[in-house]
Parts: sequence; C-alpha cells; structure tokens
Amino acid sequence: MSQLIKNNAIVADEWTRVIPPTLGEEVVRKQAGKVVLFKLHGEPTFTQAQIDATEIPATGKIILPLPVWLAKKDSLSARLQAGEIGISIATHEPIEQLAEAFPDLNVLPLIAVFVERFADGRNFTLGNWIRTRYGFKNELRAVGDVLRDQLFFLKCSGYDSYLIRADRNAQEAIASLNDFTQPYQGAVDDVPVWRRISRA
Repeated sequence: MSQLIKNNAIVADEWTRVIPPTLGEEVVRKQAGKVVLFKLHGEPTFTQAQIDATEIPATGKIILPLPVWLAKKDSLSARLQAGEIGISIATHEPIEQLAEAFPDLNVLPLIAVFVERFADGRNFTLGNWIRTRYGFKNELRAVGDVLRDQLFFLKCSGYDSYLIRADRNAQEAIASLNDFTQPYQGAVDDVPVWRRISRA
C-alpha cells in the first residue's frame, strides 16, 4: 500500500527514489564528545564510492539525491528535459548547492526534502525557502522521517506531498492536515490570523 499523501488522499507514487548503497560499516560520529545521530550542516551526504555504486533505473520518473545528480548529470540531461528527474536534498545540505545546480528550480517537476532523523526544524525552513526565496512552483515533497504531527506544519511551509514513514499509518496521518483550522504564525500557504483582524 502506498504511503504517499497528496491532495488530502493516499495516492500511488509514480516516482522511484534512488538511494545510494551503504558501503562498509557505519562510522560513529561525535561532536564535543557526544554521539551525533544526524548529519550537520554542510557535511557530505555520500562518499564518492557510494555515488559511483548508485544504480539508476534506465526508464521512468526518478528522484536523485543532489550529489548523485551532480556527478552524473551529463548522462541524464535528456531525462531532465523529458520531466523524468526529480531531485532530493537532505536537510543538512546547503540550499545554495541546489540553486547553483538549477538556477531556475522550476525545470524540476519535483523536489524532495529528505529528513534522515527528525531533530530540528530544518525541513520547515528549507520548504519555506524553496517556495519563497527561489520561487519553486512544482511538487515539493517531504520524505524520510516524516510523521503525522509534522504534516500541518509542513503544509504551512510549502510542501504539497508527504511520503509517510513506512512503519506509520498514512491513513491516520491524513487527518493531521486538518488539526488546526487556521495558522497563528505566518505561513507559505496563508496569512496568519492576527493579520486578518482590522484594529482601526
């Protein structure tokens, strides 16, 4: 069963997400003597060996991690023009890398923001920036550690599709898009309640 929510419904996913293979043992990463469970801003997402070993389907719509696209773009440019390439950017990857690779983000039919482990609000910030700073008009998808309680706020940040984590119930998650009738704070998709009140 599909875990993709779009337009307030569970829909079939026509995109295949390409994930580089895990090679070797996972390295325990530490900062200030503490184990770091998520990647830090600007930290490399994949090694060159992982990128080189990535298998890309020959046909169909695919979502590529940004580092894989950058390494293999010459052989995939025709598929980009055909609307078969979407790009995923991880929350720790600088948004400027995406903007440099695609000066007009709207050449992409889909951008997916990947959350390895939800620990902060970087996914909300990236969604907002992709919509407001960079003017992206096409599908913006949340993938990775995407949970029910995040959906309303992801929608407010500009996302319009959500790939719910495999161990959670997507049908239950749909209801969270209506947890609140109005946002109090500013949002990409609406103005806050306090701005609609005339105090004159």
